[in-house]
Amino acid sequence: MGDVVSSHLDEGKREMIAVKTGAVMRQFSDVYKQQYAVALFNSIRYEIEGGGGPQSQLLHRKDPLAGRLIFSGNLFQYLEENRKWRNRFVSVPNNYNINLYESKTAHERSLHPKVAINCAGYKALTSIEDYIELLNTSLPDVKAKLGNSPFIKCATQFPLILWHPYARHHYFCVMTEKEQQKWHAVLQDCVRHCNNGLPEDCTVQTPAFTDSVRLHRQAKGHYGTWDMMCGTPPQILANLVMESLHPELRNAIGPRLKGKLQQRQRDWMFISDAVYRQVLAQTTSEYDALVETCKTQKVQMDTRLRTDMDQIISSKEHVSSKIRALVLPKAESLLKRSVQPYIDSILDALMEPTSRGFAEVRDVFFREVVDISKNLINGGDKEKLGEHMERLSMLAFHPVKMKSCYDNVEELNLEGLQQRFDVSSPSVFVSRAQILMREQMDNAVHTFEQLLQQSLTAQGENDMCKVIQGCQDRVLKKYDYDSSTVRKKFFREALLQIIIPYMLQQLAPACAPELPRFKELIFEDFSPFLLVENMFEEVVLQSVTKDIMMAVKEAAVQRRHNLYRDSIVMTDSDPNLHLLGKNSPVDWSTKFGNGEPEGSISGSGDADGGSGKRRKQVVSMIQLDEVPQPYESCLDVPGVELIPEEDTLASNESEEQAEADVCKEPTSPDSVEEIRDLINPVMEVVVPDEIKSDASNETPPTLSSIKLEDGVQEEVSHVTIVVEDVPTKSPQEKRSPHSILQQLVGNKKQEADKEEAAIKSAIEEIEIAVQEGGSEQTAEVCAAKSDSMGTDSSPHEEPEPVKKSVNGADNIIDPVEVDLA
Repeated sequence: MGDVVSSHLDEGKREMIAVKTGAVMRQFSDVYKQQYAVALFNSIRYEIEGGGGPQSQLLHRKDPLAGRLIFSGNLFQYLEENRKWRNRFVSVPNNYNINLYESKTAHERSLHPKVAINCAGYKALTSIEDYIELLNTSLPDVKAKLGNSPFIKCATQFPLILWHPYARHHYFCVMTEKEQQKWHAVLQDCVRHCNNGLPEDCTVQTPAFTDSVRLHRQAKGHYGTWDMMCGTPPQILANLVMESLHPELRNAIGPRLKGKLQQRQRDWMFISDAVYRQVLAQTTSEYDALVETCKTQKVQMDTRLRTDMDQIISSKEHVSSKIRALVLPKAESLLKRSVQPYIDSILDALMEPTSRGFAEVRDVFFREVVDISKNLINGGDKEKLGEHMERLSMLAFHPVKMKSCYDNVEELNLEGLQQRFDVSSPSVFVSRAQILMREQMDNAVHTFEQLLQQSLTAQGENDMCKVIQGCQDRVLKKYDYDSSTVRKKFFREALLQIIIPYMLQQLAPACAPELPRFKELIFEDFSPFLLVENMFEEVVLQSVTKDIMMAVKEAAVQRRHNLYRDSIVMTDSDPNLHLLGKNSPVDWSTKFGNGEPEGSISGSGDADGGSGKRRKQVVSMIQLDEVPQPYESCLDVPGVELIPEEDTLASNESEEQAEADVCKEPTSPDSVEEIRDLINPVMEVVVPDEIKSDASNETPPTLSSIKLEDGVQEEVSHVTIVVEDVPTKSPQEKRSPHSILQQLVGNKKQEADKEEAAIKSAIEEIEIAVQEGGSEQTAEVCAAKSDSMGTDSSPHEEPEPVKKSVNGADNIIDPVEVDLA
């Protein structure tokens, strides 16, 4: 691997990569410094003038995952170094990075993980076919057939693959489909969270960054949405550099790669990963320096803005009116001709899956609360309530339970509109809708917790089910209102994100040459905060906003998809609720329980957010009762060359399943079946031929009692006749003489003296054998007994039946004639 990278990425190539990265960062830095001043002006103006949308009805919590662990478990990882599969312990902390350890012990000892994966920009795949389809785009003019296998072969039929267009791919596999589904949901949640790396509470830095990236791409001719706008700012900048650098290197290095197709794809992945890591390191350092530079100037700009805010606003309005007179007629013509006919169809495509997803969020919350009420009715107490509420508090961050909500939005399809409006894919809108759904679920759960705690404090713990139902109804009303507000805002932003780039691209050739002359109308002191390019975009935005607002309002008036009308504004509907928002989150395990809730694991290292503490896990561990776990520690699993074919795998799986079934049999002396045998003793005897003939006629005899030798009458509850051939064994006799005597009490009173004497002699010899404890003597006793009783037996006599005792030993029961009363 190192030879391939070093041979194709020499010092000259690395220097060229550094120069190109530096050039992109300088261009971006110039735009960012301008946009930072504009974003600061807009933030201070909003702060002074006030305003905002409708008030949220649900409460919010700042750090819901504090002290939490998302998931942990074992996976098989493919190692590129030796091309083998190894068992790894995987931990997903609350920052959603994937940490891989040698074993669970290494994780509990707070050691550093072997691998830490940041999932921003990745795709989680569960199919080799999907992975091959993505690999086809890795090399120019080379496409693998669908039937061809990649350069790895999975150890099981349940793969999990993390694919990235630039960074290294990661390969995992699990033993069952259930594991695969749960891990896939966790990996998708990691990708979704890491892609959302720009904090919304940064009212200056985040808008400045997003506008700078958009303007930088527009200068290169890319006006549409961008799939790689994901991750932290340095990661996004690395993707921005690789967008132009990657194809150039691929065309230069790709034809020089040697070997088969799979080997060339593997080598190119190593080279691309090395380039990406070099670019990411450079963008990280340069972006941090850029942010520090802007922060040093922020205090001075803030003072100037607050002093001259009125003059700056007046100057902006004057210049904007001039730009509006130039741009608005052209924008309205374009809007009427090429945009208005498609607004309703775009809105319908967005509303249908998004509204289904938010409705599923409501249903999931409702079902979870109803389950809590049912469990309390069936005998739950306050400790059970604490356990249920502890699990409910993390419902929004449970990838498996939220999967049904996320899957609805995955069906969003903009086919037919993507080419017209230059929308690369709907993934940008899908990810944003899923993040909003998770936020709404967490707000609903947090509000329910605070209301329930308040109600239990005021009304006591009597009739908890009625209290829970009352809090649930209040939360659902608030969720319906907030859900409508959030969705309408999402629809408006999505429409603008689709339409505005298209209009800017169409209007730029005619309007861009005229914009520089408007700079003369701006005072020099105000020029850092007023850019004609931003005012041009604001005019275009104002021209289309009216139509978008009208389309969303009409959808709400028609009561489609459970949207509230804009005229319905809930303000102060619950006066005491805002007081609860200042309270800290409820620790239900401390309030009602005595210990950690189920799913807790032992302390993790610094990578997981702290050591020496027990961190509660959001998703429960996977328990595989039906599948054996042959790799308990980090052992070598067969590599590529030693993996058997499908037929061999199928036979091995059947053998492993048979072994698992055998392991399920109880081996403890306290098992249920053996205890039942002690309570209800079972005696096995050999019946005479006439009873056997009755059994063959399917007329089993009916017995009521058996008279013992001491005259005691024992009741018989059930009689089972079994006729089978069982091989005779001769283990050490461990039964007591009394138990053997009970098996022989059914002899006829009319038996000959010779037979009675033989039976008594056999019993006495068995007692002597048991006391001496010798297996050889037991065999001699059995032989002597058979000699004394077997005068009438034939050479082809049936073998004696064997009865298995409670302690597991095989006891031989001699065939005798039994009188059944």
